Order: sequence, then C-alpha cells, then structure tokens
Amino acid sequence: MSADRTEDVSSAPSPSEFRRRLVPMRGRDPREGERASTPLELLFDLIFVVAVGMSAAQLADMAAEGHIAKGVFAFLFAMFAICVAWISFSWFASSFDTDDWLYRTLTMLTMVGVVVFALGLPPMFHSVDAGHHVDTRLMVIGYIVMRVPLAAQWWRASRQSGRYRLVALRNIRWMLVVQAGWVVFGFVPMTLAVTVVIGVLLGACELLIPVLAQGGANGTPWHPDHIADRYSAFAIITLGEGIVGTIGSSQGLLGGAAGEAWSWNAVAVVITGIGLTFGMWWVYFMMPFGVCLQYRPTYGYFFGYGHILAFVGVAGAGAGLHILGLYLDGGSALTETAAVTLLAFPVALYLATIYTLHDVLIGRFDPLHLINLALTVGLLAGAIVLSAVGAPISICLLLIMAAPFVTIIAYEAGAHRWQAAQLARLAAGQRVPH
Repeated sequence: MSADRTEDVSSAPSPSEFRRRLVPMRGRDPREGERASTPLELLFDLIFVVAVGMSAAQLADMAAEGHIAKGVFAFLFAMFAICVAWISFSWFASSFDTDDWLYRTLTMLTMVGVVVFALGLPPMFHSVDAGHHVDTRLMVIGYIVMRVPLAAQWWRASRQSGRYRLVALRNIRWMLVVQAGWVVFGFVPMTLAVTVVIGVLLGACELLIPVLAQGGANGTPWHPDHIADRYSAFAIITLGEGIVGTIGSSQGLLGGAAGEAWSWNAVAVVITGIGLTFGMWWVYFMMPFGVCLQYRPTYGYFFGYGHILAFVGVAGAGAGLHILGLYLDGGSALTETAAVTLLAFPVALYLATIYTLHDVLIGRFDPLHLINLALTVGLLAGAIVLSAVGAPISICLLLIMAAPFVTIIAYEAGAHRWQAAQLARLAAGQRVPH
C-alpha cells in the first residue's frame, strides 16, 4: 500500500488468451485503463460472504438470548479476521494478478481456507458465550490454509520480479511470524481475559504487516481504480447481508409458510430492510474513492484498513434486522429499546466511517457535513428514545431507515458541486505522479 508507482511493470495477458503457459509475475501496470474486478475475484468475494453471513447470524442468535456484550465481542473479532484476510488477498491481486493456471489454483486453495475459517465461526461464538476460553482452532486452521497459498504467491513474485523481491520476502516473513502467533493463540488454552489481550496485540500486528513489509522497499504497483472497485464489490455483497437479514427477520412475521398474516410490523421490517440497504448503498457510491486514490495514493493504507469499520457497520446492520425479526416474533429476550439500538448503532458506525474516509481522502472538511451528521444522529437517537417511551416499533424502524437519506438528499440538493470542486482542486494541484 505504498505510493511508489514508477516501476517497470507488465500487464496480464489478454483475457481471450488461453493460458497454457505461466505468465511472469512482474507486477501489473497501475496505469491500465478499464481495470475492474475479475470474475475470479468476484467468486472469491462470494466465498467470503458466507463467513460474513454466519457472523451476522451468530450475533443475532446470541443477542436474542440476551448475551449482547459477548455476541458483539465475538462478532467484532470475526469481522476483523474476515476483513484482514480479504484485504491481504485483494491488495496482492491488484499488484500481481497474472490470471494464469497457477495463480487460479493457488486462489482456489485460498478459498478452501475461507470455507474452513467459516466453519470455525460457530464454535468460536459458542465458546465466547460459555465464557471459559475462545475456541479459534478451526478458524486458525482456515487462516493457515489461506496463508500458505498467499505466501506461495508472494514467493513467486519475489522470484520473478527483481524490483519487488524485497517487499515480497518481507510480506512472507511477517505474515508467517504473525500467523505463528495466531497458532499459539488458537491452540494454547487461555482465560478469556488473556485471550482478549493477546488477540488485540496480534490484531495490531496484522495491521502493521504492510508497514513492516514496505520498509525501504519499492511499493507494490496496486491500481487505484481496481482497488476502489474491489472494495465497492465487497461492500455490495456485505450490503446483501442486509437483505438476508430482512428475509430472516420477516419469515416468522408473515404467518408461516403461507404468508397470510402480514402485520404492520412485518411490513415495517421489510420496508426498513430494503430502504436501509438501498440508502447505505447509495451513500457509498456517492463517494469517488477511485479518483481520490489516483490523486492521493499515499492514503491507500488509510483507505484499505479504514474500510473495516464500514464493513462491520454494514454486516452489523444486517444482524440488527435479524435481531428485530426475532424480537417481533417473540423469540428474543431483548427489550424493544435494546433491539432498536442494535440496529441504530451499526448504521451510525457505517455513516460516520464513510464521512471520515471521504473527507480524509479528499483533503477537505465540508461544514455541511456537521449538519448532515447532526440530523443523522438525531434520527437514530430519536428512534432509540421513542422505543424507550413505548412508541410503536414501526415508527422507530422508519426513523432508522431515513438516516442515510439525510446524506443523499444533501448530496443531490447541491453537495455534489462542493465535491466536484474539491476533485478539481486535487486534479489541478495535488496529483501525485504514478
């Protein structure tokens, strides 16, 4: 995730070329036009959505039983691990994707690791619920299966690209060192408190791997538009979990399989799920992340890992919709206020993260954003307060659904002109050659 972009790189072969041969992994050209997610990358994303969906479902079940704090802790741990694994592969692929048979085979093996990791999520959630230790053994095994082929990909790059040999070897070294720490974490019995401390330290090391790997070496030739497209694709599939949450939360409210007993609460949940998901999608795609990364590539690290909070917010909103469905169906130990809060907070986290990413990447803060955020917080807080005083839950849900549309209305009413002016400023005076 470096800003060093002036290197001798080669593009991957034409997509129409049947790859019987191996393509030298010298690095992709960051100036390629029309660089978008490949079919293989999109398939890779779909494997990850299984893990995201399982994490959201596990959170909903634990919260419905009244174990909110433990459920949130396990969910945050799971989402962090999911996002870090996805980010590691996506940034490598942006720089070195050859799309030949060896690259595809190693990517397939990485997908196997994702599936193993996903299978380890229920035991981890259950162990946190029990409170004695955190069972991450299967998750760690999944990470090993993911990282061995990724290390092989980096080794291939180190052998075939002299310019990136040092950064590739450093990535291998630090990735395997941190992975060794996770093996100890997963297989040595620890109390919950010790697990939390060591988990936080290892998580910090994960975030430092790109920094340690770059060192004085040349930065990898990642593509700004491609990276933005990769993150937008992952945002879409994560947003899809909002729809899954809506379906999961509505089935018990529709009179069973026949769906003959549509109540106003069921209608409100469906409207909220669709409207909220659509609003969050609209807000995300108002942000010109690809253009900003072209002009300010040094902010790639901030963009890359800052998105973890956005993905957590989106997946948490999907879980919140499921929690509300369980509450309305009578299968929850939560109060109405707790159920509404568990939807409002992830939405607030998502919107705050998107605003922060936008303003930092664009290099200016628009005072209008304070007004937008104040109105947004007012709607979300109002939903929680109304639920606490006994207002119909349908009203609370509609207030939450309206939160993203504060930003959308402001943007369509004229804020887009401010954004365009800032992009023109970047293009005129702050573009970094690459």
